[in-house]
Amino acid sequence: MHEVGIMESILQIAEEKAREANADRIDSIRMCIGEASGVVTEALEFAFEALSPGTMAEGAEFISETVKVKCMCERCNLEFSPDGIIYICPKCGDPVWKITQGKELYLLSMEVSSDNDE
Repeated sequence: MHEVGIMESILQIAEEKAREANADRIDSIRMCIGEASGVVTEALEFAFEALSPGTMAEGAEFISETVKVKCMCERCNLEFSPDGIIYICPKCGDPVWKITQGKELYLLSMEVSSDNDE
């Protein structure tokens, strides 16, 4: 399950950025996850729950935003969102390999706070 390694990296980046902002804790982490990224959102959520205790993100909310797949047909230049896992152009019927959206995987935003904020 590579989601554990991904979450380890995300938490490391988030803690680094939180320290740069002089924060004491991370209240929420929002990630952008493409449908074609190869990442299982539920596994990433599980990894967050398993790895966040003892970090600045302990007790934080994990929020994921799914990015739908979009393809571009190289034959007729139609951009479309496929219905299934096999990408066939609905206009010309050619198989499509060019994915223009949906491979994303990144930390979109996070909310942090400090004990001084209270």
